[in-house]
Amino acid sequence: MILSIERKNVKPDIAVLVMTGRVTMGSDSQKIEWELAELLKENHRKVVFDLTGVSFLDSSGVGILVVCHARLKKAGGVLRIAGARGMVEETLNMTSVSKIVHCYPTAAEAAQGFQLA
Repeated sequence: MILSIERKNVKPDIAVLVMTGRVTMGSDSQKIEWELAELLKENHRKVVFDLTGVSFLDSSGVGILVVCHARLKKAGGVLRIAGARGMVEETLNMTSVSKIVHCYPTAAEAAQGFQLA
């Protein structure tokens, strides 16, 4: 399945990228980096990647998540991951991505995590 990304905004200043499909090597996954670059241009600094609809994440996908985390951090922002389940959650834990990017069960909880931080 091709990766699709839908952008949502959560008040007051949180951007959520809702992803559906597979985050794997190829041009589809580059969409994530392009979307993040667009958010940074618009001065968004609180971003949630909602992976609820993601069924597969390979090493390239892991790399993209880490690169996005680093770009946001460099810009003074924060990335949160929401909704990772099954194989996707296992991959994030196995690669220790879940230790550098806070993971939440839902996008709503991830957004609330910004307010608590």
